[in-house]
Amino acid sequence: MREAFLPSNRQANLARLYAATALACLLACAVPLPAFAQEVGKMTTNVPSGSQMLLAADTLVYNNDNQTVTAVGGVQIDYGGNRLVAQKVIYDRNTKRMVATGNVEIVNSDGTKINSQHIDITDDFADGFVNALRVETIDKAYFAAESAERMGGVLTTFHNGVYTACEPCEDKPDKAPTWRVKARKIIWNGEKKTVRFENANFEFFGFPLAYLPAFEIADPTVKRKSGFLIPSISYNSHLGYSVKVPYYFALSPTYDLTVTGSGYTKQGFLGEAEWRQRFNNGEYTLKIAGIQQQNPDAFIDSNGRNVDSGAGDPNKFRGMMGTQGQFAINDRWNFGWDILLQTDKNFSSTYNIDKYNAGVHQSTVYLTGLNGRNYFDVRAMHFDVQENTIDSTARSGQQPWVMPSLDYAYIPDTSVAGGQLSFNVNTRVIRRDDLDDGSTIPTVRVPGLVGESGRLTAESEWKRTFVTDDGLVLTPLLALQGDVDYLNTSSGSLAAVNQMATNLGQQDDMRSSFARYMATAGLEMSWPMLFSMASGSSHVFEPMAQVFMRPNEQYVGGLAIPNEDAQSMVFDATTLFERDKFSGYDRIEGGSRANVGFRYSGSYINGWGTNAIFGQSYQLGGANSFAAPDLVNVGAESGLQTSKSDYVGLFGINSPNGFAASVSGRFDEQTFEVRRAELKAAYSGLPVSLSAKYAFIEAQPLYGFTTDRHEVTLGASTHLAQNWRVFGTGTYDLQEGLLVKDGVGFAYNDSCFTYLMTYAQSRDLNTREVTQSIGFNLSFRTLGDFGSSTNAIDTIQ
Repeated sequence: MREAFLPSNRQANLARLYAATALACLLACAVPLPAFAQEVGKMTTNVPSGSQMLLAADTLVYNNDNQTVTAVGGVQIDYGGNRLVAQKVIYDRNTKRMVATGNVEIVNSDGTKINSQHIDITDDFADGFVNALRVETIDKAYFAAESAERMGGVLTTFHNGVYTACEPCEDKPDKAPTWRVKARKIIWNGEKKTVRFENANFEFFGFPLAYLPAFEIADPTVKRKSGFLIPSISYNSHLGYSVKVPYYFALSPTYDLTVTGSGYTKQGFLGEAEWRQRFNNGEYTLKIAGIQQQNPDAFIDSNGRNVDSGAGDPNKFRGMMGTQGQFAINDRWNFGWDILLQTDKNFSSTYNIDKYNAGVHQSTVYLTGLNGRNYFDVRAMHFDVQENTIDSTARSGQQPWVMPSLDYAYIPDTSVAGGQLSFNVNTRVIRRDDLDDGSTIPTVRVPGLVGESGRLTAESEWKRTFVTDDGLVLTPLLALQGDVDYLNTSSGSLAAVNQMATNLGQQDDMRSSFARYMATAGLEMSWPMLFSMASGSSHVFEPMAQVFMRPNEQYVGGLAIPNEDAQSMVFDATTLFERDKFSGYDRIEGGSRANVGFRYSGSYINGWGTNAIFGQSYQLGGANSFAAPDLVNVGAESGLQTSKSDYVGLFGINSPNGFAASVSGRFDEQTFEVRRAELKAAYSGLPVSLSAKYAFIEAQPLYGFTTDRHEVTLGASTHLAQNWRVFGTGTYDLQEGLLVKDGVGFAYNDSCFTYLMTYAQSRDLNTREVTQSIGFNLSFRTLGDFGSSTNAIDTIQ
C-alpha cells in the first residue's frame, strides 16, 4: 500500500490501520470489485477464483456509523487482472453501491478501457449509472455518451451516444473522425451480442450523410454472428449491373455457412453457398454456385461469334462446385486439395466466383512431407483454362490430367568425400483426351499427345568447393541421371508426329517405351575480386567459367520423346550458369558445353547499388540438344541452337530513395542485334510512384510465334493529399497497334475507412472486342465493406 504524505509517524500508522481495516471489511462483504468491464457489451468481467484484491490510496477512511469505506487520492484497485483508478472511491455497505469519481479509468484484463468522471454501480455490477462515458475496446472501437445505464446485468444503454472505429487525432483530439454514428440511444445487448442504434445519423468527415431511424450491427468484440453481410455492386459488359447480397450463418464455433444471392441485369439470378469447417489440424471449404442465364446473346461478339462457352443456348444453366482443404497430419506431413468442377470451361471466371476465378485454375490433390533436408511431394493435377475464346471445347480436352506427379529430394547430413551429395526423384503420369497439335499456327507443333504417358527419373549430384590461396574458387561436380519412359497413344497422335517430322525433314521415332541416362562431369571456376575506392564505394568483380562434359542426349532429333514439362525455353542472364537449361525432366541437356562470363556487384557510400551479369555459352562437342527439334521445338530460336550462343546480359541499379531499374537482353553472337530485351524502371516514394516496362521478343516461327512481339506497360500513382491517391495503368501492344488493357482509379485510405473506385478496359487481340468493368469499394472498419471486387485493375502500391 502506498503511504499518504502525513505530518507524523502516528498519522502514518493510523493510515495503515485504516487501510487494513477497510480492506478486511471489503473482503468480508465479498465486494465483486473485478466486475469493472471485460468488454463494452458486458461492462463486467469474471475474476478467477482465489484472486486477491490489492488496494492502494493516499488516504483510507472507515466510517462505522455510515457503514462506508472511503479511499481518497490516487486510488488504485487491482483484482484478478482488472484495475480501477480514480481520485476517490466510496463503498456503501448498506446500499451495496460503489461510487468512483475524478478521472475514473477502468482497465480490464483484456485491455478494454472505460473513462468517466463519475461511476455509480451496484456491487454485483448488474445495475449502474455512468456520466460522461468514454469507452475504448480492445480492437480500437470507441463509444462516448452523455450518460449510460446498465440493467439486468446484460443490457447497457448509452444516451446521446457516439460510435466510431476511427482513432482520435493526436494533434486535434476534438476534430471529427472520418466517420461516426450519432444516436439518441445506443443499446448494447451483451447476451445477444448486438448493438442497436435508434434515431441515428451517419456522419462522414463531420457532415451528416444519412438519417437512419433504427439499425443493428454485431458487437464489435464478436468475430462471428449470423446475419446479412454488407452487399456489393458491380458492372460488366456481358453481365450488366449486379447486386450481391450475402447472408452469414454462424452455426458453430468450428463451422459456418454463407449463402449469397446476386442479381444481374442481363443474366438473371446467381445463387452461391459456401460451407467452411475448421478442425484442430486443418480446415476445408465447399462452394457451389449456379445461374439460369436469361440473355446468352450478350456474349456474342460483333462478328456474330459466341465468345463464351456457356452462352450457346437460351436460358442455359451454368454452375460450379469447388472445394479446398489443408490438414496437418503431423509435424512433417501435410495433406490438401483444391478442386474445381464446372459445367463449362470458364463459368467461375465469367461470374468472378471468389477463389476460383483465375485465368488458369489448377485442381490439385497433394501430400507433402518435410523433415530436415528431406522433401517429398506427390500430387494429382488438372488444369482448367478459363478464357473467352471462340473455340469452346478443344482447349478443355487438350489439358492433361496429371495422375500423379512425385518429387523427392534428399541431402545427407554428413559430407561425402568432403563434398555435398544430393538425390532427386521425379515421376509423372499424364493422360490427355484430345490431341494438341498446334494446328492453328503455320509450323505444326505437338504439345500434347492423346492417351497416357509416364516417366520415372532418378538423379544424384556431388559437388565440393575448394578455395586457393589466391582466392580462386573451384567447384568440381559429378552428376548421374536415369529415366524410364512409356507411351500409350493413338494413331491420330502418331500421324501428327509423323507430319511434323516430315515438315522438319526429321525422322519419326516415337516409341512405346524406352530408357536413357545422362552422366555429367563438371568444373566451375570463379575468381571474386574486391575493389575498394577512395570515394567509399566497393565493387566485387567475379569472372566465371563452367565446363560440363557429357555424352549426347539420347533419342535427340528423332521426335521420340513426349515433352510435357520442358516446353518453356528462355535463355537469358539468369539461366546462363545453369547446368541444365531445360525447364523440366523430359529433356536433358547433352553434349559438352562451357559457360563463360562474369558477375558484378557494387555498393556506394550514398546507398546506391549496382549489379550485372554478362556472358556466352559454347557447345564444345557432341550433339547440341538445343539445335535438335522435339515435339514443341523447345530450343528453336532460343539463342543456344548454334555452337556459340547469343550473348546474354543484365544490368541493374537501385537507390535508397526508392528508384530501381534494370535492363536485360539477348544479343546475336555475330551482329550483336537484339533478339530479346526487357527494360524495367520503377520509383516508389511520396508523392509519386511510377513504373514502366518494355519487352521485346524476336519472332520464333518454329516455336509458334511468327511475328516480333513488342509490349509496353506503364503505371503511375500519386498522392493528391494526405490519404488520397490517384493511379492508372496501361499495356500497349506495339506490334498489333492495340491498347490491350488500361484502367484508372482513385482511392482514399486511413485507419478506419477505405474507398476505391476503378474503371478498366481490356481488348481481345484477335477480335478486338472491348470488355469494360467498373469497380468500387467502401470499407468501414467494424461496420463492413460495400461495393465490388477491386481486382478490375492492376493497382500500384
